[in-house]
Amino acid sequence: MPEEELTLSNLKPAQPRRARKRVGRGLGSGKGRYSGRGIKGQKARSGSHTMRAGFEGGQMPIYMRLGKQRGPYSKDAMPIGPHRTSTIPVNLRDLDRVFDDGSEVTLEALVEKGLIKNTRTDVKILGQGDLKKKLTVTAHSFSASAREKIEKAGGTATALREPVVKKKRTRKAKPATAEEEPETTEAQEAPADEAEDVSSEESGAADSEESESE
Repeated sequence: MPEEELTLSNLKPAQPRRARKRVGRGLGSGKGRYSGRGIKGQKARSGSHTMRAGFEGGQMPIYMRLGKQRGPYSKDAMPIGPHRTSTIPVNLRDLDRVFDDGSEVTLEALVEKGLIKNTRTDVKILGQGDLKKKLTVTAHSFSASAREKIEKAGGTATALREPVVKKKRTRKAKPATAEEEPETTEAQEAPADEAEDVSSEESGAADSEESESE
């Protein structure tokens, strides 16, 4: 049977139309009175079928009742949300595979070679693999092993962001109070004794001179 030519007069839907359920049209319709919603309650009200997933009718939800464990939402855990400080890792084996000896490795060169997608995120060079070529690498940061291997191969590693060194807190010594007098040592007392001996000798010499003059 040849296919009928499609015209405006013979347009038909791909699937037969399914009539919607008409509720609230009287008791004889089969869906009257409560219209399939039961008697009262939250689910009998309008808008009750748009509650979010996990909603428990206003009681404390389970994700708030359970204890909080260590995980990605703490400030010092893996970067996520507002605390995200992620970097794009690039290993030395990839640099050795893609770049020629003596090449200059920059962020733009990494994008051109397809090792990174863009320069909006910081790039960190990691030390996975061996490096047998002399490269001049410029990136945001380097791991200790990557820097060591690059310099060992005769290249240079220039960091765009120097690592922040945390200052160690030192406790200040308590100032000495006025009531506490410094203790005198034997070395400090010795000169005073010597001075008394010298003064006594001088007085004795003066007395002998007076007796001779008389």
